Amino acid sequence: MRIVCLVPGGIGDQILFFPTLDDLKRYYPNAQIDVVVEPRAKNVYRVSKVVDEVLAFDFKDRNSLADWGNLVGNIRDREYDVAIYAGHNWVIGFLLWLSGISTRIGYRGKRAFFLTNSVPHKSQQNAAAMYHDLLQGLGINSPCPELAVNVPAADIDWAETEMKRLGVQNSGYVLIDAGESSPQAQATNQIYPVANWQQIIQNFQQKQPDLPVVVVQASKEDRLPQILQSQSSVKITLPPDIGKLAAMIAGADLMVCTDSAPIHLALAVQTYTVALLGSKETGMLPCDRFIALKSPTGRLSDISPQTVMERVWRG
Repeated sequence: MRIVCLVPGGIGDQILFFPTLDDLKRYYPNAQIDVVVEPRAKNVYRVSKVVDEVLAFDFKDRNSLADWGNLVGNIRDREYDVAIYAGHNWVIGFLLWLSGISTRIGYRGKRAFFLTNSVPHKSQQNAAAMYHDLLQGLGINSPCPELAVNVPAADIDWAETEMKRLGVQNSGYVLIDAGESSPQAQATNQIYPVANWQQIIQNFQQKQPDLPVVVVQASKEDRLPQILQSQSSVKITLPPDIGKLAAMIAGADLMVCTDSAPIHLALAVQTYTVALLGSKETGMLPCDRFIALKSPTGRLSDISPQTVMERVWRG
């Protein structure tokens, strides 16, 4: 059997789709499972245990007829038996119908007539469970499994070397991922102020002076870690890909972060996490290792450092 899953969205959306992929492989162990994802999320499948091939298609772009035609051609050439679509654009259903795939699964809606098997879209549940519902189109009604990732051995080795470089291989560490500082994040008030991060770091250093603080640098252009490094003993790490980031998260005693992909990686590798959330939900599975701090105003900056540290020390 050949199965293709079309999953719009970023890295977090893909990680939340992993339980669906894992159950597909469990029920169809000999199936080839491919995914079609946006280019920005393609690298996340470095830590997938079950996907054979990753195809890139920008679902949100203003695609030309040639772009749509290429998508149909790529799918048709691979002669898939089953297609699972995790979005809501009826055009994708139409293209899957044109591709000749016999079993086409997606969410129920007014324009779902190009699908052969549609399932209810229960948006009130967490996103991982909502995605997992799509397997009902194949008669699979098992509970949604826990998030899990497969970190390559080379990435674990890299993280161990990085911990030695930072001098934290024996002491453990707190990992801080301050999130992106893009114009989009600024426009939606989803940037946590530098001064607040500095207060949080100072509190860690006062309460646990022997526990190092490591800050994730998202890119070479990301200047926030250098600003935070001005404080005594703060260390900086720059994982070059998501597998190495997952390995660094797995090695941490605690992660403090904003609402981004590292939240889902932390849940998958079972690292205790305190997440600072603005106006949106994480859509993640419930977990006793995860503490969500929602802003009372929707502005990330309105979560005080005192509130963060109270939840950290309360456990």
